[in-house]
Amino acid sequence: MELNDKQRTFLESHHAAAMITIARDGIPKAVRVGVALVDGRLWSSGTQERVRTRRLRRDPRCTLFVFDQAYSFLTIEGTVTLLEGAYAPRDNLRLFRAMQHRPAGPLNWYGEELDEDAFLTRMADEHRLIYEFAPTNAYGPA
Repeated sequence: MELNDKQRTFLESHHAAAMITIARDGIPKAVRVGVALVDGRLWSSGTQERVRTRRLRRDPRCTLFVFDQAYSFLTIEGTVTLLEGAYAPRDNLRLFRAMQHRPAGPLNWYGEELDEDAFLTRMADEHRLIYEFAPTNAYGPA
């Protein structure tokens, strides 16, 4: 399923989301994440050790609830592919440039300004990966 222009426009300016994964006992679990479109693909960042990563390895189904500061939202249901390995730090650089609207220069990481090399090193040290969402359904007034 392709997101429509209105949904893509919403995602270009709204990066706050709740990511809902499915626990082993079938109970949905939600966590706050950041999301952004990178080259037309919907991405979020995580680490290899995160509980949600383990859940997605077992069951790739996921729901995103992307929201603004008022009452507009976009819900996206789909599956997740984990993008990891040698390219993951560079993919995270692209993702965070999109989320922070900084096509060049330093990036903010937990209140610290990091130049590109330091950012890439931090992503590798943290074993960061990318969650790539393949939407199967999307709805909301966005």
